[in-house]
Amino acid sequence: MAHFALFGVIRVGISKIFSNHSVRSLHSSVRLLAADKDLLVRLRKKTGFSFSNCKKALEKFNNSFKEAEAWLQEQAQKEGWAKASKLQSRKAKQGLIGVHHDGNSAVMVEVNCETDFVARNATFQELVKQTALAAMVHHKEKRENLSAYCKGFLGPSELSQLKCSISGKSLPDQLALTVGKLGENMTLRRAAWVLAPSDCYIGTYVHGALPDAAVTSHATVLFGKYGALVICQQSAENLRTNLQDIGRKLGQHVVGMVPLSVGSLEDEPSGESETRMLAQSFLLDPGITVGQYVQVNNITVLDFVRFECGEEIDSAEAT
Repeated sequence: MAHFALFGVIRVGISKIFSNHSVRSLHSSVRLLAADKDLLVRLRKKTGFSFSNCKKALEKFNNSFKEAEAWLQEQAQKEGWAKASKLQSRKAKQGLIGVHHDGNSAVMVEVNCETDFVARNATFQELVKQTALAAMVHHKEKRENLSAYCKGFLGPSELSQLKCSISGKSLPDQLALTVGKLGENMTLRRAAWVLAPSDCYIGTYVHGALPDAAVTSHATVLFGKYGALVICQQSAENLRTNLQDIGRKLGQHVVGMVPLSVGSLEDEPSGESETRMLAQSFLLDPGITVGQYVQVNNITVLDFVRFECGEEIDSAEAT
């Protein structure tokens, strides 16, 4: 009987030990759970990935935030490229025109997706912004010592060689990530860049801008379905003219009236199908021609570029 009593005492003692250990473990687990939840929320907020994927990443790397974030990005890149390969045969006719203006430099890009719904998404707009900024950096070294304006076009192959100035990723990698997140085929279609000397001004205009709040977060890039760049030269007597306003109005005319060439001030209008810009009736004042409008303002129109999202393009703009 004494042996049984001793065994009972030992058993009770062991139970208390394990019980105390379980309580301590429970408290420890609660503290760890709280820490994990904080990391999980931070990782989700920074990366935009699902809670389940963020949880998996933290568990895989023993709550190392940096390693978990890097792994998520790597996995997203792989999944994005896989999804991009599957979707590349689907037509992408929607999208956005993006215009970025920086002093006497301007770029205009077109990035396509499948639906207008995705075009309104902030993630897609970020891709358009990155493309515009990358195109601007591409010709940055050509800005100095210009005696005349110059312009050029970049097609899909040239754009695919550029890198995002913010993330450091290549544009194709950034596109693949966006495809992975939004699930639509997307293409880097084209870009135009313009550089002008100090006596010139580049007017910019974007039409069909999206009203979504996301657009306002990209103050350096304007988005829409149509865009125009107009290169204007001011005369010595015209230094006080509001070139920004004039350039915007000329860009609006280019978008709305679709001229094919600048023409000359001597050109006479030839009817409703007139394609020479200076001979066309001015969109904002049909009682005068564009030529008369620029003469009054002592402005010379040197050139322009017009983009319409999804339009057919000639070989000069595709390469």
